Amino acid sequence: MPMETKTAYLSLGANIGDKAANLREAIELIDANEAGSVSQISSFYETSPVGLVDQPDFVNAAIRIETTLDPFALLALCNRIEQKLGRERTIRWGPRVIDIDILLYEGVNISEERLTIPHPRMMERGFVLVPLAEIAPDLTLPGGLTASEAASRIDATGVTNLKQ
Repeated sequence: MPMETKTAYLSLGANIGDKAANLREAIELIDANEAGSVSQISSFYETSPVGLVDQPDFVNAAIRIETTLDPFALLALCNRIEQKLGRERTIRWGPRVIDIDILLYEGVNISEERLTIPHPRMMERGFVLVPLAEIAPDLTLPGGLTASEAASRIDATGVTNLKQ
């Protein structure tokens, strides 16, 4: 029996090397996977670091994907792509070649040690909400706000559209 296709939203970020190229390569690898396809890509945004602020600015984006992978298999795919692109997990919130986070997965709420969906900090982060609102303004987020409403209420200082 074929797997049902589900919609998921991912956030991508990079602040080492050619940041925009790293995002493009990660998006291509996600799209090339037989278990899904990228259906929307936000603009790329230059963003100030959050958490550990003494590091280079990031380039961030959000994507919408249609996938037959379950959430844990999608997480595994994201982790494999991060590793392939050279991600090393050394410092929490530290510099990275690529970071891919699952924000939302259609019909799923998970709260486990290795995966929490909806993403637990997405509502606090302009670098997540602004790109997400660009591709899915009417998407209902945790708490009942749409992505557009949530993005308009967040301090988006330091989130600049690169208009590529």
